[in-house]
Amino acid sequence: MRHPLQITSEIGELKTVLIRRPGKEVENLTPKYLHRMLFDDIPFLPAIQKEHDYFATTLRNRGVEVLYLEKLMTETLHDEQIRNDFIEQLLLESKAEESGAHLVLKEYLLSFPTEQLIDKVMAGVMKREVQVSKRTHLFEMMEDYYPFYLDPMPNLYFTRDPAAVIGDGITINRLNEPARRRESLFMKYIITYHPRFAKHDIPIWSDRDYKFSIEGGDELVLSNEVVAIGVSARTTAQAIERLARNLFTKQSSFKKVLAVEIPKTRAFMHLDTVFTMVDYDKFTIHPGIQGPGGKMNIYILERGETENDLKISHRQDIAVALKEVLNLSEILLIPCGGGDIIAAPREQWNDGSNTLAIAPAVVVTYDRNYVSNELLRSHGIEVIEVPSSELARGRGGPRCMSMPILREDL
Repeated sequence: MRHPLQITSEIGELKTVLIRRPGKEVENLTPKYLHRMLFDDIPFLPAIQKEHDYFATTLRNRGVEVLYLEKLMTETLHDEQIRNDFIEQLLLESKAEESGAHLVLKEYLLSFPTEQLIDKVMAGVMKREVQVSKRTHLFEMMEDYYPFYLDPMPNLYFTRDPAAVIGDGITINRLNEPARRRESLFMKYIITYHPRFAKHDIPIWSDRDYKFSIEGGDELVLSNEVVAIGVSARTTAQAIERLARNLFTKQSSFKKVLAVEIPKTRAFMHLDTVFTMVDYDKFTIHPGIQGPGGKMNIYILERGETENDLKISHRQDIAVALKEVLNLSEILLIPCGGGDIIAAPREQWNDGSNTLAIAPAVVVTYDRNYVSNELLRSHGIEVIEVPSSELARGRGGPRCMSMPILREDL
């Protein structure tokens, strides 16, 4: 039986992808708590679902197997003990015991059939839904204004971040923001207990219990020997070093990790919001991540002389670094928005650089980024546009919304 995970490039023909259709969790956003939930606006649920369905259909029409996170989780909790353990861990990480609602919430959640249980966990549990015994502590009374016992997870449709496949293994990530940290629990259970994955000995390159954060939007597999990882607002240098050591000691394919430092701002959340690979020698880039003269901080991590040692060298030019690690004589950096002073930052904000390659020189993008899309076409890239009026409100593009688990090797 074919191994269920295999990603050795960003551009190999996409065979299987994991996505999450936005659900009730999006409707549980309110203006007062947008910052807490990491949103800038509130999507309209029927419209965002329609756009997401179009995205999924676009992938299927190109022969991609589309898996849904919510369906895999329903199939994962096939055993009563697994269901119980999952809810216990979820409530622990949601700090339900601090509100005095742990036992009541556990009983409430386990009363649902599994499919509805997953929907409820993702959507969140409001205080008005359950009756908790009379409160006797000041901190409990002071928190009465907050509407949730269990926070919603509106960022779940960005399946790229909680976990990422590298080679035949996976990183199950500690996400940086508390609002998203529970999300990788789903992938932990799927990899461990789902029949599609549990029968395989899947390497875990980085686990969610590590104290330093790393997120899938910063993880790009450039080739079967090179991984690029963004040092960003969400991914730490410590986590990158740990991942590099694990890759170098536990498998033989990957030889180099390219650590690319980007400005730590909300606009440049992850490396893939400012840089993606679209063909063997072509990349999108947002000029705003480059300093005077195009200089950046780029570090090449390689195996050291001893098992746990790393050799680290510094570069300042991303084009030079890419040619070096990928053994290319020339590369093309395609600027988001054409590098225009207005179009570039506007389209980057709307994920103009966040392309999802489904084959070499074939990418899925948001329709709203027409300057970037036409520029890609002018360089021989087939661009498949999907509607994005509501999807873009969550601050993520087609790559953010997809977790490839199987690509054909180049």
